[in-house]
Amino acid sequence: MWAVCAISPNDRSDWLLENLLTFAFVGALLGTFRSFRFSDRSYVQMTVFMILHAIGGHYTYAQVPVGDWMKDAFGLSRNHFDRVVHFSFGLLLMRPMRELGFRNAPKLGNFAKLYFSTAGIGLWSMNYEILEWLVAAIVDPAAGTAYLGTQGDQWDAQKDMGLALLGAFIAALFQYRDGKPTSE
Repeated sequence: MWAVCAISPNDRSDWLLENLLTFAFVGALLGTFRSFRFSDRSYVQMTVFMILHAIGGHYTYAQVPVGDWMKDAFGLSRNHFDRVVHFSFGLLLMRPMRELGFRNAPKLGNFAKLYFSTAGIGLWSMNYEILEWLVAAIVDPAAGTAYLGTQGDQWDAQKDMGLALLGAFIAALFQYRDGKPTSE
């Protein structure tokens, strides 16, 4: 999917900026595969998230066709595909965050593991928003507008972080309700 999305993206500069972290993330997963393995479910959830991100990078988040469809169908003022991806960040990466942070913490209860994993999602979301701003300002200010994808919303970063936390909170509720041990 990533290779398909790399072919003729709408904005090559934006595509490159969007994929810098993708290269680092996938490289880290490949480099640590022998020493630290996530559950199959975590790998599937990370893959789904990365597919959404690849689509956003191909079109630029503000121009993804399904976001335009949502805009027209629901009478929205902007393309909300980026909001879906930020929500999905929390929803889909909650389990990998929990596995990464608490695999070897058997004395910590399930609620505490989920609480701190949710906080970790919030932290990574905040770090991403700050990094996104810095990259846009330093690396390529001309591509910054497409990369940031604020679409005129001055509260874009805060809404994105809030949606990531909401997604993580919902994932944590489901994982808590399942009551399964968190040392998978």
